[in-house]
Amino acid sequence: MDTKEFRNALELLDKEKGIKPDVIYEALELALTSAYKKNYGIPNVRISMDRDTGDIHVYSFKTVVDPESEVEIVVDETFDGEEIKEWVKFPFDERIHLTLEEARKIVPSINLGETIETEVTPKDFGRVAAATAKQVVVQKIREAEKNNVISEFSDKQDEMVNGIVAMEDIRNYYIDLGRTQGILPKTEVIPGETIKMGSNIKVYISKVENGNKGPLILLSRNHYGLVKRLFELEIPEINEGIILVYGVAREAGNRTKVAVYSENSNVDAIGSCIGEKGMRINRIIKELNGEKIDIIEYNKDINKFIINALSPAKNVRVFITDEKKQEALIIVDNENLSLAIGKKGLNVRLASRLTHHKLDVKTYEQAKEEGINIIE
Repeated sequence: MDTKEFRNALELLDKEKGIKPDVIYEALELALTSAYKKNYGIPNVRISMDRDTGDIHVYSFKTVVDPESEVEIVVDETFDGEEIKEWVKFPFDERIHLTLEEARKIVPSINLGETIETEVTPKDFGRVAAATAKQVVVQKIREAEKNNVISEFSDKQDEMVNGIVAMEDIRNYYIDLGRTQGILPKTEVIPGETIKMGSNIKVYISKVENGNKGPLILLSRNHYGLVKRLFELEIPEINEGIILVYGVAREAGNRTKVAVYSENSNVDAIGSCIGEKGMRINRIIKELNGEKIDIIEYNKDINKFIINALSPAKNVRVFITDEKKQEALIIVDNENLSLAIGKKGLNVRLASRLTHHKLDVKTYEQAKEEGINIIE
């Protein structure tokens, strides 16, 4: 192995990948130890690699024992957990043991329990070392890149990023995120949208994991968090904290309700989100493949908030029936019943998620039929 070339390579790895030379040397020594044990069948060895010269030395060490001694071993166990032991002859193995007589021929002052170390470096071990070094370096580069990607993207979980659609299979799209690829399952795209190979795409990072085969970055286009991040991107007042997003309730491809408010009474939170001639909200709708968006004004008064959340229904009355269970009775006139409930219950379902209340919508007549007395 060319020592100078190897050291130059380690310096380059330190500079470009942040892998310290000692990490490579220690990993190389462990790998060579494993290779020697496998090839030569000697279990008790250690390998030393000179950091300056690159010289490699293999040492075998044996423990001095008395082969005529006995050791106590557990041979069985009773039902109550008591161990049954017996004394057996010491399991002498000449690969790792020496008798005291043999040992004192080498070191006259040695005693039982001590070890003798002998160099056993094979003549052709440099060739093995070179091949092993290449494997170790490649492995450490992969580990470093994997850790760097995890470090970079772990802080981006629950954030929106831009990517390029790189590949597709039967279940997933694979999105190029620069240093790695993310997985966008086809179940996580907006229903009805068309995703083209090579196109730029905004995706929400829903999960980052350190998998066995490398970083696993799961992406989504139908997560409610994507809507929140798009609002932050397109509406400067939200990014600056002038307008706050209380919550988002979404059924991707159909409708989304976003509750916003401002602690500054001079700020029109809803108007700011819509933008001049609807330009801001239209950019968000376009990104979401035409998905309808209701911008709701959040109110600390839960009754008023529920009324706002049930928009576009009008003439809504709210009765909190159970504060602990967060349940409310909603009374509307016949003209607003279908608007309050929405197609297939979508409007009331989203309003319920947004307000964190179970909403039971009835007309005045339905309430009376069920014995609920509502004063109109």
